[in-house]
Amino acid sequence: MGSRTIKALRWWMIGLIMLGAIINYLTRATLGVAAPTVLVDLGITEQEYGWITGAFQLGVMMQPLAGYLLDVIGLKVGFAIFATAWSLLTMAHGLATNWPMLMGLRGLLGLAEGSANPAGMKAVSEWFPAKERGHAGGVYNIGASVGSMLAPPLVAWAILFWNWQMAFVLTGALGLVWVAAWLKFYHPPAKHPSLSAEEGAYIAAGQEAHLAGDGAKPAIRDLVKQRNFWGIALPRFLADPTWGTLAFWVPLYLMNVRGFDLTAIAMFAWLPFVAADLGCMFGPTVASFLHRRGFSLLNARRGAFTVGALMMVGMAFVGRVDSPYLAIALLCLGGFAHQTLSVTVITMASDLFKRNEVATVAGMAGTMGNLGVLIFSLLIGGLVASVGYDPFFLALGVLDLVGAALLWTLVREPSGPTAPAHHPAVTVQTP
Repeated sequence: MGSRTIKALRWWMIGLIMLGAIINYLTRATLGVAAPTVLVDLGITEQEYGWITGAFQLGVMMQPLAGYLLDVIGLKVGFAIFATAWSLLTMAHGLATNWPMLMGLRGLLGLAEGSANPAGMKAVSEWFPAKERGHAGGVYNIGASVGSMLAPPLVAWAILFWNWQMAFVLTGALGLVWVAAWLKFYHPPAKHPSLSAEEGAYIAAGQEAHLAGDGAKPAIRDLVKQRNFWGIALPRFLADPTWGTLAFWVPLYLMNVRGFDLTAIAMFAWLPFVAADLGCMFGPTVASFLHRRGFSLLNARRGAFTVGALMMVGMAFVGRVDSPYLAIALLCLGGFAHQTLSVTVITMASDLFKRNEVATVAGMAGTMGNLGVLIFSLLIGGLVASVGYDPFFLALGVLDLVGAALLWTLVREPSGPTAPAHHPAVTVQTP
């Protein structure tokens, strides 16, 4: 980039984070799309597949470790290390010859890939004023939807023209390309040679003074004692099983229940993630709409979460409709609703905690979310053969309503002055 300043550099930086998230979710979704082929080729049962997906969730539950390391060693170097690891581990999936080997690789992959959410939230907290953090969080979370959306056609294409092993090699190699771009172009705001003084002042003026980092290492014991942590962690515990179901189980559901073949899966399994892309921006837009009309920033975010939770009720009917295309439409509604509320609650970590704590808190909340995915996935793997998918879709339609109630009950406004998000007296112009 040289020393030339770049207009609106903060959006270029979050775009780079979004590309990393695309690769992250593409690699983690590869197995879900390849599962119908892999399970047959390696003789893996649905219950064993449940253990394989569970191992990934156990690895992802180590997000607090990833977040802590990112807070301590810095975002640039730390995220590059994690991204290199998940790229190589994805490629190694092609060497698996049995389910225990695949389970071990998935566990390690989860450990490396759990860094994406803390990294994205840390970048948002450092690069954006409070009033823009919702949309910035939505932009980088689009990466989750786009990566998962790209997986069905890309992986199916690789399987049809080569084999399932090549699908993992291809998606893993894309990660290494992104690491090179990350190391070349990313710098923190204080050190970025292309950040203008005007934009730097705009970012600083829009951040809450009481949430400024104090340079201390995050104290995890103190964080878990705060009700605000549980106020965002418990809703994530209840919400994230939706994403795990869409990514890991919907391709099998479409094949085993709705009679889709691999080509049909490639045509339709990506549609819920397109809808999820729209949800990434809808949630912040709802929050901004409410904030402009007098709601506090936190209440506006809680309102957006509640809107998403109400839309999630549609997921309860996926297994009850006769038309497979109507089922796809309801899955799309679920993807849209989930990202509407998920982006909202993830962003709240930057509203409630200090800059040097955000990645750690996001990682800890992510652990709770992935614990929910783990439990839900193990239940599907153990019970789907006897009870079918309908009870699980019904549960997904209800869980987020409970999460909304917890969000309103537990979260409290942090002490200290609020950020100058919408005060007319603020004269700093958007660069």
